[in-house]
Amino acid sequence: MSSSVTIRTRKFLTNRLLNRKQMIIDVLHPDRATVSKADLKTQLAQMFKVKNDQTIFVFGFRTAFGGGKSTGFALIYDSLQDALDSEPDYRLVRQGLKEQVMGSRKQRKEHKNRQKKVRGTKKAKIGGGKK
Repeated sequence: MSSSVTIRTRKFLTNRLLNRKQMIIDVLHPDRATVSKADLKTQLAQMFKVKNDQTIFVFGFRTAFGGGKSTGFALIYDSLQDALDSEPDYRLVRQGLKEQVMGSRKQRKEHKNRQKKVRGTKKAKIGGGKK
């Protein structure tokens, strides 16, 4: 990441219940397009002395009109287990910490309703239907 990028934090909060630090970050990037989230995570890791990059989640970025400044949200968890416990699944999938659920919502509902019609170990034998 070039040195022309500046990160400022606002509304910093240490959330002891969820074992994380949460903040709004302002990214100043004049003469440059938006900064990648991977670059932001590495710079935040240096700023807050975080050893594991996977405990940092950045999201919700909006670029100001005319460019040059973006604002988003950052969460830094104390440990990876804390992140896995309290982060929503879609953010864990984006981070590569969890596998995405395949299949449509309708398929999952139909499978669940077929399972409701049988009892016991036969529930496991009911397949996902035709492919």
